[in-house]
Amino acid sequence: MTAVAAPVTSARTFGEASAPSRQPKELSPNAMARLAAVLTLVMIVGGVVAQAVLIDPIIVSGNAAATAHNIVANQAAIRAAFATFMVEMACQIGTTAVMYELLAPVDRGLARTAAAFGYVGGAIKILARVFLYSPLYVLSGSSYLSSFNQSQLETISYLLLRINNLGAGTACIFLGASTMMFGCLMLRASFLPRVLGLLGLVGGTGWLVYLYPPLTSVFFLPVALFALFGCMVTIGWFVIRGVDEKKWYETLAISASSIWR
Repeated sequence: MTAVAAPVTSARTFGEASAPSRQPKELSPNAMARLAAVLTLVMIVGGVVAQAVLIDPIIVSGNAAATAHNIVANQAAIRAAFATFMVEMACQIGTTAVMYELLAPVDRGLARTAAAFGYVGGAIKILARVFLYSPLYVLSGSSYLSSFNQSQLETISYLLLRINNLGAGTACIFLGASTMMFGCLMLRASFLPRVLGLLGLVGGTGWLVYLYPPLTSVFFLPVALFALFGCMVTIGWFVIRGVDEKKWYETLAISASSIWR
């Protein structure tokens, strides 16, 4: 008596079989989108508060003496701004990491490049903020500064603030390029509306004005307002609608089976 082998059947579809299983502790695509939205919102609020509320009232453009006087009189504001900027950049780095995970199935190479630019931009901006804090040491009145007169110390402090601005602007070039690449990925993603990618692509391109710093005095406000608008739209979509998880997993399965991604 011979045994007849029963046909092997599977309840899983080809796409489900091909898709790499995600570990139970890993975030779902919608959870990643909402985390990115929250981190971006905290980053925006932190940056605006630190710059517009805490720092801008202290700096008197072109007047080193008045700026130094304000720094000495508002040391707590400088320290609070520095701490807030660090929170902002922690959120920036976190957002970059989450967006990489969310968009890597579309094109892992481009997502990796976008993340690298984001991390470099974050590192430059963190370093720039050291120059924001440095005037507190220059104007501290410590004995080792006695070889400088008061006017020199005020000038050095103001120069350090200018270097802080230059460093933050330089960081915007890399962060803008990162945003452009993430925008391209969102344009190509089947699980997100293309308008989000278009907003990211255009908004990121705007920050490239920092390649030629003199242009920033003319274009900063429209660039910042458009970038803010794009961020708010993306945050709203990520929080309210999220991503199409079925299409996200389909994209992940295709990515895992392709030698080109």
